[in-house]
Amino acid sequence: MTAKPRPIRKAVFPVAGLGTRFLPATKAMPKEMLTVVDRPVIQHVVDEARAAGIEHFIFVTGRNKGVIEDHFDSSFELERTLAERGKRNELEMLTRDLPDAGQTSFTRQQAPLGLGHAVWCAREIVGNEPFALLLPDMLHHADRPCLAEMIEAYNEHGGNHVAVAPVPEDQTHLYGIVGVEQPKDKVTRITGMIEKPPRGTAPSNLHITGRYILQPEIFALLAAQERGSGGEIQLTDSMITLSEQKAQPFHAVRFDGKIYDCGSKIGFLMANLTFALARDDLAPALKAELRRLI
Repeated sequence: MTAKPRPIRKAVFPVAGLGTRFLPATKAMPKEMLTVVDRPVIQHVVDEARAAGIEHFIFVTGRNKGVIEDHFDSSFELERTLAERGKRNELEMLTRDLPDAGQTSFTRQQAPLGLGHAVWCAREIVGNEPFALLLPDMLHHADRPCLAEMIEAYNEHGGNHVAVAPVPEDQTHLYGIVGVEQPKDKVTRITGMIEKPPRGTAPSNLHITGRYILQPEIFALLAAQERGSGGEIQLTDSMITLSEQKAQPFHAVRFDGKIYDCGSKIGFLMANLTFALARDDLAPALKAELRRLI
């Protein structure tokens, strides 16, 4: 009888990046706090994790990121002012979004050594259990949260899971790409991974979208991982090593919604439009303004 996979309780959010593509906006404000409509990018991603049943939110931060910690804490003065002014809706929203005491942890990535290093920095908080990893730059928009679909697949198959989505064949060299057994299936075994393959060499057109479920064995591999592309510790390199050990297979979970790279200006603008158009209180007026503008 196959043992039931251990539950996914914790999620890691790497938020130590400098956000240089959004200067000067990010000179004094973390890029993760830029708003998509009226919620910071990082809040959208935490919402996705919470909707999937995550209980503990782990943020790997850097210098000048204290505002992220403040955002996920109570604000006594603001809450008291809202209560005194009878702004119940706003107060209820803040209360609803606030994690419970002890549900958030923050650790520092002291040097910009890449995604793999950022994940390794969370090792003591994650401990010896599987965990989710969500890249805040990548907003996934669909009726059902991406991570919820991944956890459902994980509960059935165990092992490691990576969210993927198709990209045009002429763009595969820009992404981390996976080879899979059944390219059309919702969930399928991964047969290979490669970071930014040379043109014409990609094993498929399925790119890694910034959502992962990983077994804790990844930490030991990251600790010994040599620096790769850009002089950084690459998560993909350790994932490849882990997949070669066979004991912890990797599965691809195909995401069928829209993905917006909020680390790019166009992706960020499109995310704002998409999320605004999905809201009944904003869509009619926004559509009218867009018609006038275009």
